Amino acid sequence: MNSKFLNTLLAVHRYGSMAEAARRLNITHGAVAQQMKALEGELGTTLISRSGKTVHLSNAGFRILETSQKILDDIDSLSALANTQEIKGELRLGAGNTSLISTIPNILAMLIDRYPSLQVSIRPGLSSEFYPCVENNELDAAIALEPPFELPKRLGWRLLSEEHFVLLASARHQGKDAHDLLKHEPFIRYDKGTWVGQQIEEYLKNAAIAPKERFELASIEAIALMVNKGLGVAIVPHAWHLWKQGLNVLSIPLPSPCAPRRFGLIWSRSSPRLQLVEVFLKAAIEEYDASK
Repeated sequence: MNSKFLNTLLAVHRYGSMAEAARRLNITHGAVAQQMKALEGELGTTLISRSGKTVHLSNAGFRILETSQKILDDIDSLSALANTQEIKGELRLGAGNTSLISTIPNILAMLIDRYPSLQVSIRPGLSSEFYPCVENNELDAAIALEPPFELPKRLGWRLLSEEHFVLLASARHQGKDAHDLLKHEPFIRYDKGTWVGQQIEEYLKNAAIAPKERFELASIEAIALMVNKGLGVAIVPHAWHLWKQGLNVLSIPLPSPCAPRRFGLIWSRSSPRLQLVEVFLKAAIEEYDASK
């Protein structure tokens, strides 16, 4: 059996169409259809069903899904097992925008200097998206926020950094109290649907402040630019300073206690690429310690 056919089956399931699977795998639509027909012939059963442009796995397809992923993971790990003295292979990493423009380039430079054969593919996104991807073996690891729920034992977690929240305000508010500004100035809210937004909402509730909301979005960079334009004030993580060049804004400490934003590395303890995860984690710890 050609293992590539199993990989194609997983792609069809993941993306819901043969056309999208073909695009992601960089092969033709016809090649996807031929591979699925060949795999069904080898197994003697129907694996996919079509409904218009959408493709679904049959019951038989779902039954072999988990085993197919394990087979592919085992195949991927063969090279590392055969060359135990050499760190090589591809690490699939998730990372948010803050990490991508700050620590990730330094970590990658450190890794490539130590392990020239190592490859890293990075998926940008939100922390809440990374956890199911790591659980489902779509990602090997991710730099993500600590989740507001208890992690299953099959996942590993290592704290890398804590980042405090501040009030961001226009420079014209120099000397004013943070809570007074939150009560009387328009408020630019970090998206309440995110974990960071929920932390900010918890702070406002504990301080008994109901701000006059004007905008809501999930981008620290964009919020800093809007505050610079005098559109309001905002509670943001300290990472806003990555975009402070050229901005005429103030960073005002919050008067009441506020839990920090906590970054860490998440990974699957049963990952076939655990050796790659371990060398990445070591480099990440070094980089975050150096940046304190």
